[in-house]
Amino acid sequence: MTRVWKWNRPVTVREVLEDLQQERSIAYTTVMTVLDNLHQKGWVRREAEGRAYRYEAVSTRAAYAAALMNEAWSRSDNPAAALVAFFGMMSAEQREALSDAMRIVQGPENPGSAEPGTER
Repeated sequence: MTRVWKWNRPVTVREVLEDLQQERSIAYTTVMTVLDNLHQKGWVRREAEGRAYRYEAVSTRAAYAAALMNEAWSRSDNPAAALVAFFGMMSAEQREALSDAMRIVQGPENPGSAEPGTER
């Protein structure tokens, strides 16, 4: 999936193969099998192009990561404790990203009011 997300467009098995071969030796059939498995699992969609397929991610990497986090969190018998433990594992940069995300999701608390620390 990393390679499909990296290209950010429909890709062929050959394109993914050539990209992977820059780092390691891998067989065409291995890449084809993995992409077919991802298609069967619903992670990529494919369209025929001649005798080959072009594969495209169904969701973004961010949406996939969010779904994984939500699934893990929803399986907890104590969601609040799971969040506390998760937040405790975060780096300063991750906590800052979380704060930014919360501000985006919550939107302005009082439209038209001044930002904290500023005057109108």
